[in-house]
Amino acid sequence: MKKSTRLFICVLTLAGVVFGFVSCQKKEGGQQAKPRTITLAHNQTSLENPYSYGAIKFKQAAESVSGGALNVIVHHGTLGENENELVEKLEMGAVDIINVSPGFMSAIGVPEVDMLSMPYLFNSFEHWNAALDGEFGKTMTGLIAKKTGDRFMVLGYWTASVRDYYGKKPVSKPADLQGMTLRGQSAQVQQDFWKACGATPVSIAWGELYQALQQGVVDSAENDYTNFMLKEHHKTPNGKYISETHHDFTTRLFMTSGAFWSKLSDQEKLWIKEAADAATKEEREVTIRMSDESKAKVIADGAVVTDFAGIDIEAFRSLAIPIQDAFAQKNNMGYLLEMARSVE
Repeated sequence: MKKSTRLFICVLTLAGVVFGFVSCQKKEGGQQAKPRTITLAHNQTSLENPYSYGAIKFKQAAESVSGGALNVIVHHGTLGENENELVEKLEMGAVDIINVSPGFMSAIGVPEVDMLSMPYLFNSFEHWNAALDGEFGKTMTGLIAKKTGDRFMVLGYWTASVRDYYGKKPVSKPADLQGMTLRGQSAQVQQDFWKACGATPVSIAWGELYQALQQGVVDSAENDYTNFMLKEHHKTPNGKYISETHHDFTTRLFMTSGAFWSKLSDQEKLWIKEAADAATKEEREVTIRMSDESKAKVIADGAVVTDFAGIDIEAFRSLAIPIQDAFAQKNNMGYLLEMARSVE
């Protein structure tokens, strides 16, 4: 074989190797560039709800910081308004990230989360922020992961503002609630508190509460201005009178499942954490802003408000503190209670 022919064959062979390598790299690169789809859901249907703002911020941040490697699909109440259903869907893998009330965890072996629902545990948004962003919040995150065997992982603590009473008549002290039915949260510490006030807690689904208030099935309820304003509860006969009891600076869990988290690369986890931080900041800021706007709206709609200054807060608080102490002692959580109280 001539020298020139051997040289030509060698060049062709080398070119083939290089072409194959480049092709392989393009193929692998193409596979890596395929976006990972993340499904996020919460239970509020209004796009004006702070949860919606937070969810949209997560989508924007995740897709931006990942350069399009993450694709986020957001469901604003379209996968159900019942939070228990969202938790079930998370565990089934039908959704990847949710925002829900923490109460369900007490039934699966994490009684510590009921501390987040303790009436009058926090005295202000500043107190709540400092606790949840500090050692108390970090400890709670660790407990949730440990006690659920990493089934659940908290990405951020969201809020549903501060909750107040609203019902068929105004209240200014616990005795005013005597004999009334009240739709409240399911956490035992909440139930115990309302019973101590003389009310009878009842269970009614959030999506059915408007009708229950309208038809007199329940005398009263409790929630924050924005959430009951968006559902127009204040326009019902049994939702017209609002009393700013400020009994619960609420905590919500922006969370994922351990099963989903384990599928992610280290880089994807960093992107999601960064997006979760941005979403948490957005949700909290919108919540504070909308609280004042929502209060003005319900007053304009004809609701009657007894503001914070007109409430005997110490009378309510005096019923809540022993419930906090008893719960902490029963569950060996005195250190957590002190951690939350001492922040302020």
